[in-house]
Amino acid sequence: MAFELLSEPIRRYVRDKRWESLRPIQGAAIQHILSTDANFILASRTASGKTEAAFLPILSKVNFKEPGVQVLYISPLIALINDQFYRIEELCRNLDVKVTKWHGEANRTDKKKLVQTPEGIVLITPESIEAMFVNAPYSIKALFSNLKYIVIDEIHSFLGTDRGIHLKSILSRLSKVNKTKFYIVGLSATIGDYAEAKRFTGDENNTKVLRDNTSKEMLTTFRHYPSSTSELPLELIKDLYKQTCNHKVLIFPNSRGKAEEIAVKLKRIAEKVNGHPHYFSHHSSVDKEVREYVEHFAKHNQRQNFCIACTSTLELGIDIGSVDKVVQVDATNSIASLIQRVGRSGRREGEQSQLLLYTTDKWGLLQSLACWLLYQEGYIEPIRTADKPFDLVLHQMLSTVKELSGCTKEDLIRRLLDNYAFTAILEADLQEILQELVQHDWLEVLHREVIIGVEGERIVDSRDFYSVFKTEPSFKVINAGKTIGEIPFSQQIREDENILLAAKIWKINYVDFKSKKIEVAPTADGKKPLFFGNAGTVDVKVREKMLQILISEITYPELDEPGQDLIAELRRDFSVFSIKDISIERPVLKEDNQVILFTFSSTKVNRSLVFLLNCLDLKYEHNEQNSSLTLYMKTSLLPDLFEQMLLFIIDINYHLEQAIDQNESLLDFSKWGTILPIKLKSAILKERYYDFEATEQWLRSMKLLSN
Repeated sequence: MAFELLSEPIRRYVRDKRWESLRPIQGAAIQHILSTDANFILASRTASGKTEAAFLPILSKVNFKEPGVQVLYISPLIALINDQFYRIEELCRNLDVKVTKWHGEANRTDKKKLVQTPEGIVLITPESIEAMFVNAPYSIKALFSNLKYIVIDEIHSFLGTDRGIHLKSILSRLSKVNKTKFYIVGLSATIGDYAEAKRFTGDENNTKVLRDNTSKEMLTTFRHYPSSTSELPLELIKDLYKQTCNHKVLIFPNSRGKAEEIAVKLKRIAEKVNGHPHYFSHHSSVDKEVREYVEHFAKHNQRQNFCIACTSTLELGIDIGSVDKVVQVDATNSIASLIQRVGRSGRREGEQSQLLLYTTDKWGLLQSLACWLLYQEGYIEPIRTADKPFDLVLHQMLSTVKELSGCTKEDLIRRLLDNYAFTAILEADLQEILQELVQHDWLEVLHREVIIGVEGERIVDSRDFYSVFKTEPSFKVINAGKTIGEIPFSQQIREDENILLAAKIWKINYVDFKSKKIEVAPTADGKKPLFFGNAGTVDVKVREKMLQILISEITYPELDEPGQDLIAELRRDFSVFSIKDISIERPVLKEDNQVILFTFSSTKVNRSLVFLLNCLDLKYEHNEQNSSLTLYMKTSLLPDLFEQMLLFIIDINYHLEQAIDQNESLLDFSKWGTILPIKLKSAILKERYYDFEATEQWLRSMKLLSN
């Protein structure tokens, strides 16, 4: 039995907690981690005890009397570190093991003590490890040269992202500092590609996946309220209030502005009808203290109902206790995101999860339904990690030179070639990046030695250097000396304008452009601030499922009557096309002197098609929501157009370089790509933003059916 394998202090912890039994993922993890020296990916649904599944066996196995930090816990969020700190500290209660938080907001005295006496467990973000490599490489050696385990929480949030490649590079660098070998344990509720998760550890062959596929029963309802404006319909808000006022609820719209609109409008209804006052918003623009108050309130208020309108800040595993319902307003862009959100409700044993999906337009309804059906089928989007992230190599090149206080060219190149995050990158590419950095004075070569250049010092010494993701420039919003949050600058930010933030309405009294501060006072009526942010990418399977719904006759009992009617209406519109095979047939709607081509393909393929149309100087309109291209030509000319596009794909590198030359903002998604050689800029654009391979296949294989 797994329980018997645990050390006595850990068994005592389990007995003190009065657990009736171990969860399936915990039992499996205990048996495997204690008996095998390997990396593990622990995959099971939200609230299934994954943190304990990792730490119960690790705490039983590791000798914490050895010098140095023994276990490193890496998290994508500072808030998650603060949340998990108490859980892990409690786990260590009977062991006399020191647990330390290490991030920008953590206690400096605790950090200082840890460097003086490295021990126990450290909870940290990738950016804080990067900062240590750059500013205190001696601390890296002192702290982490005897690591036994690294636990990566919410590992799926790193997979296939720039931040994930950055973390892989950091793990690779840590392995070079370590005297022995450390093992990695990744935790996740939503992995669609276990091969990619295994590669993340740097030792795919010695990485095992432990999965608990138990799913919870889910009660799902769709409610449709059509809207012709950017604001949510009043009828939707009223119904949302009725459906949620007597429950503990998380509401996920797709933007920070919508989260504020929902929180403020529901609160206003509650005030009118004497409902509960606990309406909050929670997203990255709300001040940290306000967010922490909301999390604490949700977790510790057992009796009072509450409603939090939030973004992905509450998608990851911050413990806010048990939620009765999860509401999604308009379509999610990914099934992975939907799984995370759904997992927030029905966390108690034997409790049913409840999901309420609101939609405001027909294509949003269709996408919501497609995501929901794929979720039920167990589909999660595959992960595509960039093989040649030249911009991130550039960042790590600067970091490595700073860490070593200068090194030979040969040593620098060798270190990057040995880094398992960059295995597909060639020495010639590294030499080219190095040359470009020297040209821009970010690096300098003295004889054979490479050091940080004058311009590079300014870059590397900035706090902004530690992260590989861009942060938007924003203004602090202050009321009576208290910070409420931060909002991006827009035309809306001027005196006497009203804005919504932290679930309240504020009048702007004064804008201080020099110190980037906005003084506000409470008021009665306001607009959502205009927040930046991209719409996310939609996978091809979601779009194909949308087409499949349109050509099938299945009825979906989850839909309300308006939803059923809307799907029936869409089906009538598309019934003029006799589509039999959704993998190779696409509808083309002829209208006067134009054709509307419904691609039903991924966001990246649609972007690529748009890029090719721009190369051809063709007039078009693109609607990403319904995956359509409106072209001003006859249907009979489409095969010729496809041929021309295929010819352009042959020379796509040339066309990408031309486009970057004319418009540098194409690389806005890449924080460190701006000074790469043009050839490598084009390569990261092709690999990360577009998908010309899939586009070529689409152009060659699609059979067009017109009305």
